Amino acid sequence: MSDKKLIVGITQGDSNGIGYEVIIKALSDPRILDMFTPVIYGSSKIFGFYRKTIPEIEQMDTNLINNAREAHARRINILGCLPDNAFAEPGGATAASAQAAISSLERAVKDLKEGAIDVLVTGPINKKAIVAEGFGFPGHTEYLEQEFGVKDVTMFLISERLKVGVVTGHIPLKDVPAAITEERILSKLRLMNESLKKDFRVATPQIAVLSLNPHSGDSGLLGDEEQKVIIPAIKKATEEGILAFGPFSPDGYFGMGHYERFDATLAMYHDQGLAPFKAIAFEDGVNYTAGLPIVRTSPDHGTAFELAGRDEADPRSMRAAIFAAIDIYNNRKAWQALQDGKMPEREPAEDRHERSGRPQIA
Repeated sequence: MSDKKLIVGITQGDSNGIGYEVIIKALSDPRILDMFTPVIYGSSKIFGFYRKTIPEIEQMDTNLINNAREAHARRINILGCLPDNAFAEPGGATAASAQAAISSLERAVKDLKEGAIDVLVTGPINKKAIVAEGFGFPGHTEYLEQEFGVKDVTMFLISERLKVGVVTGHIPLKDVPAAITEERILSKLRLMNESLKKDFRVATPQIAVLSLNPHSGDSGLLGDEEQKVIIPAIKKATEEGILAFGPFSPDGYFGMGHYERFDATLAMYHDQGLAPFKAIAFEDGVNYTAGLPIVRTSPDHGTAFELAGRDEADPRSMRAAIFAAIDIYNNRKAWQALQDGKMPEREPAEDRHERSGRPQIA
């Protein structure tokens, strides 16, 4: 492994939610600083406020900076990007907490574009609150899609047990059928297929595609989107060399564990994919945006205002998001080296063994 440690930018999310708590807990073991250099975009005052709500954490080596390039390799760096009078009000979104989430994200994305940080991990936000404060996007995914000038991305929920992408994301359920087209399904399958190869080192990805209607439409009795849209899209994908299969009825597919036979699953809409994913892999699940030129991950949970400031938030998904971002970054470098005809430097056996135990860090 290279001696250079990656710089991981972490946005605070909504300062009244559990973002700070899961970040602090995820970074609380000092051994984690051997693996990467964290830069938290937020406020040292709010960081200190939440740290005091976690009695078991007595000491953390922090470093307040104004520029990510000043990050100390052996400290938890806090890049101040909020007003000096910023403060936390755990329990619900406010105009100030929403604006703080926006400021944190915008500054981190600026640094990511300039190469001051290597990967981005985003803390949970309240979508209604940030939109009310003038944020013109329903979520991180759509914002990053525009900021990095790509035509399409997909929300890709990943864990050790399964990976789930979605055709449609943050749109009302009533708009889903009209939004599902052959081209959109094909685009998502292309993105997932490429991501599985490049980001997860799957040589020949096999992707399952779910139906929209119950029982896959039951030959048109319960809906015809399968016959008119989904099946033709799968056929075109296979003609392109993508190993896509289906459509599968979601209830039996997840209920009988068929997802274990595939490298990833493409769901038609948000809750169709995310509900079973979180039921199966909530604790260590990660939201990854596939199709971006940069690496962005996020924990798979929301702001959980009802838990904020109570020392009850589980940091495992945040920790998994950090490690996933690092792994994907390294996988991309190795993949690119193979494309260039260069064999990437292999990790020493002891390093690979050490990394295999990362989730055990508490």
